[in-house]
Amino acid sequence: MALASLGLALSSHHTIRLPLAFCVRKIYLSLKLIEIFKQCVHLQCNLNYSTLATIRRYDIVGLLPRLNRLLNHCLAKSTTDCFELCCDKVAGRDSKGHQWKKLSSEELGISTKLISKPTKTVLNGLRRKGYEVYLVGGCVRDLILKRTPKDFDVITSAGLKEVFLVYVHVHICGIFNPVRKTFSRCEIVGKRFPICHVHVNDTIVEVSSFSTSGSGSKSSCKFGNYFSKPSGCNEHDYIRWRNCLQRDFTINGLMYDPYTKIVFDYMGGMEDIRKAKVRTVIPANVSFVDDCARILRAVRIAARLRFRFTREIALSVRELSSSVSRLDKGRILMEMNYMLAFGSAEASLRLLWRFGLLEILLPIQASYFASQGFRRRDERSNMLLSLFSNLDKLVAPNQPCHSSLWIAILAFHKALVDQPRDPLVIAAFSIAVHSGGSLFEAVFIPWALSLRVSKIFECVIRGMERGSVPRRGKKINYESLALGSLKEVRHVFARIVIDTIYPPNPNRKHFST
Repeated sequence: MALASLGLALSSHHTIRLPLAFCVRKIYLSLKLIEIFKQCVHLQCNLNYSTLATIRRYDIVGLLPRLNRLLNHCLAKSTTDCFELCCDKVAGRDSKGHQWKKLSSEELGISTKLISKPTKTVLNGLRRKGYEVYLVGGCVRDLILKRTPKDFDVITSAGLKEVFLVYVHVHICGIFNPVRKTFSRCEIVGKRFPICHVHVNDTIVEVSSFSTSGSGSKSSCKFGNYFSKPSGCNEHDYIRWRNCLQRDFTINGLMYDPYTKIVFDYMGGMEDIRKAKVRTVIPANVSFVDDCARILRAVRIAARLRFRFTREIALSVRELSSSVSRLDKGRILMEMNYMLAFGSAEASLRLLWRFGLLEILLPIQASYFASQGFRRRDERSNMLLSLFSNLDKLVAPNQPCHSSLWIAILAFHKALVDQPRDPLVIAAFSIAVHSGGSLFEAVFIPWALSLRVSKIFECVIRGMERGSVPRRGKKINYESLALGSLKEVRHVFARIVIDTIYPPNPNRKHFST
């Protein structure tokens, strides 16, 4: 059985719907048009026939009618008051829906009990030194939704070197400090977006700084220049706002101060949470060209939260889906693991299929969907989806599995598609795995991980391994599962297969193999 046959590869036959060069040109010309319009506003000049003829060649995304209406509106007001409105409208933003909001975390029902102890340790350490500290990103969104966050991101007013010095001071000088042994190691990592990894016992807490995160990506910063600082905001608000502007999605652009118990919403994230929608902070086509990994993150977030894409994101994902093939193999594996190992695998596969990404990432599985007559928006299930649905019941964002488990499921399903077996044979095979050939390297699956997956099934070929003791009970050791313990992975794999072939719910559809 070869991993290459699993479809864990990038399809070379995928049709590119829109050349990437055209996409980049499209973004450049759109920004150029906005720049011309901005000049018109400042000069308070009408978009007369001559001006329209000059800028019409830049209008390839249908902005011109909006710009004309906006300019007429602007001429009736002062240029300063109009500038923010212009930028928001051109960017597809409604200023009424994006009023700056400071919300009470208590009214939102945020429970500090869901914040992990290592994160609290880092927050308290920086706070005692007089620095501002906030939780930011997806963890704030999950706290609002009463979900257990996958991890926590901390941002502080301290520089990264100061964060490092706080660690050194606590570790060396705090002889009588009860938390002096809490930190085991601290390191600054990353070149494009440097952050500080603070190791608390066996947990890594990521700490970023306003001074470094403000640089952001080139496209984000360039577009950020078209957003004006609203009147009435102080310097602290402005710093927080500029940082939130660098976020990928509005629902990830929330900041939470656990000490003042205030949630800062500068990007309209709360409104999109209420609407259950995934929306980019800057226009989707600009955002996805700037970092095509955001396409996969959009799928992951929508699948995990059961949120919908905005129309703009849906169109951009389809248009730019082929760009994910440019990602580094390790990055693809990481994003796929986030989708399939944390409790939202079935929903992720459905979205990957719906938006044409499954053909790029898992072409053999996409072929299986097509052979089953599976439509893009099909709500039916099949055996592959059922396998991953049963996996989702056993894992969670804070209790993930090792990547070897979901790869083993893909391998097992592919083997059954190639050579169907009687359910009793499959059950016997699963029991053998529970009690306890060679896989070739795929595009984004490293060789060492392939060998690890092959060991899951070797016990069936070689017989019961020496020293192996049959597993009793259904309890899962999630710590061992996340680390890829062979015994624990075999145990969970067997449960998933048995529950799929012989569903515990008698009303559930039985899948013929």
